[in-house]
Amino acid sequence: MMSKAYKFVKNNLFLVVVILSYLVLTLINPQLGLQGVKNSGYYIKEMLMIMPVIFVLTALLDSWVSKDAIIKYLGKNAKAKGVVLSFVLGSISAGPIYAAFPFCVMLHKKGASIKNIVIILSSWAVVKIPMLLNEAKFLGMKFMLVRWALTIIAILTFSWITAKIVKDEDLPNEKTAPTQGISINKNACMGCTVCSKKYSVLFEMDGKKACVKEYTDLDMGLLQTVIQACPVKAIEYN
Repeated sequence: MMSKAYKFVKNNLFLVVVILSYLVLTLINPQLGLQGVKNSGYYIKEMLMIMPVIFVLTALLDSWVSKDAIIKYLGKNAKAKGVVLSFVLGSISAGPIYAAFPFCVMLHKKGASIKNIVIILSSWAVVKIPMLLNEAKFLGMKFMLVRWALTIIAILTFSWITAKIVKDEDLPNEKTAPTQGISINKNACMGCTVCSKKYSVLFEMDGKKACVKEYTDLDMGLLQTVIQACPVKAIEYN
């Protein structure tokens, strides 16, 4: 019993710390603690509504857009066209910034450079076209243009610095030891449970990460379906 509790705490350390923080805050200031719980509930509800759609769209884009195309237009050698396309992708994208993370994981795995990933994430957060239109409406066109220009310069600067400091090998890419040819990138796995639901005989959830069960036979058709359905492409079969 104690070992299961310890394993749960270890696998969900951040969640446990957040819950304990809410409990302490509620004991100190009940009104503020309850307001914090309500706010968290609102954002959790929002994520539960948005993230499944993001997973589906990410999987579809991964199937439709080839690795060669990603390398050509968003890779290290894409240069100016990669920068422009990254700004466009981030600026026209909808949804909160956390929706960008699985999308960017997929792009990086297929060859997008770190610099362009930073540009996409940054422009997704602060250069969205609807936001610019509202900014011009309420704060004036001059304010919007100056702020937009300075933001673009800042994003370009930070993306260049990040690409110099962070290398591709620094991003999480640790894989589990292959089990009869199947491996799961634990760091990429987002715990979406797609694999365990589609192929429960082979995959199961260990905390918030997928893992492979022991098996004797493989349904190769179903396995390939699961590999393609994984929104972050964390499953490989060699």
